[in-house]
Amino acid sequence: MTKTSSIYYKKNRLKQLRAFCHVSRTGNVSEAAELLFLSQPTVTLQIQALERELNTVLFERRGPKIQLTPEGEVLYTLSNYLVDGMDNLHETFAARMGYLESGNLSIAAGESTILYILPEFVEQFNQCCPQIHLKLLNVTGRDGMALVREDEADFAVGSMIDVPEDIIYRPIFTYNPVLITPLDHPLTDKENITLEDISPYGLILPPHHLSTWRVVDMVFRQQNLSFKVALEAGGWEIIKKYVELGMGISIVTDVCLTGSEKVISKPLEQYFPKRSYGLVLRKGKFLSPQAKRFIEVMDPDFFSTFNQENNKF
Repeated sequence: MTKTSSIYYKKNRLKQLRAFCHVSRTGNVSEAAELLFLSQPTVTLQIQALERELNTVLFERRGPKIQLTPEGEVLYTLSNYLVDGMDNLHETFAARMGYLESGNLSIAAGESTILYILPEFVEQFNQCCPQIHLKLLNVTGRDGMALVREDEADFAVGSMIDVPEDIIYRPIFTYNPVLITPLDHPLTDKENITLEDISPYGLILPPHHLSTWRVVDMVFRQQNLSFKVALEAGGWEIIKKYVELGMGISIVTDVCLTGSEKVISKPLEQYFPKRSYGLVLRKGKFLSPQAKRFIEVMDPDFFSTFNQENNKF
């Protein structure tokens, strides 16, 4: 092989690996083609050429989605970080030279995280990196996870109970569970609230598919008690408002309490676990300089204490 043809194949291989990584993340050739601004046949041909070069099969079809074969998993582990590194080379070089004056950063987070946790860090980040275009994607935990997996978000900030194998969760903040009631509710006069005290009253809870409902149900079941739901409502601000109106009581995390609410709060730490919030990242993710800078604003010790060798930060 001549030097010229060697260079050609190396350039072509990068295109093939880029197509391969996008298809791996999305599980769909059409979606990958849209992200790459290429036609679907072009992406398909790039994948096929890569398979011929490596003499292996990289994907298998399962229903509407395609999934990586064991050989594809190995190649994705080897190539994903390299492709991300090449795609972010300009910004990484600029950051190493001591300036970070452009670029984009997308963070997925739920409404409560955006309202109560992120504002001070967004303000600090904006002061140090005013030219970075920051996008906050207001999504539920499940949707945020999907955005992280598909690289549509650099990372997510939120709370996790069960952490999948392909995800890294780094808790940073911890908050306490509390019962909130209207000012004139019968429970306001009780010193130590028990689950038996709460059981007769209607609760206002987030939607059934969210983790808060699951935790409440688990704790009451452990005590062989039942609970009533007076209202299902999304978002702590909405829940607090309806508690103020006397529509029910609720079990929330005290991160959402600012002190201006017309409610009474009672601690429930003896029954419910503390709630952690932190960083949610895809394993093997190449973190852009913008993402690293924001993470350092949130957690200055993150990169010095995290396992850099295993997770390639």
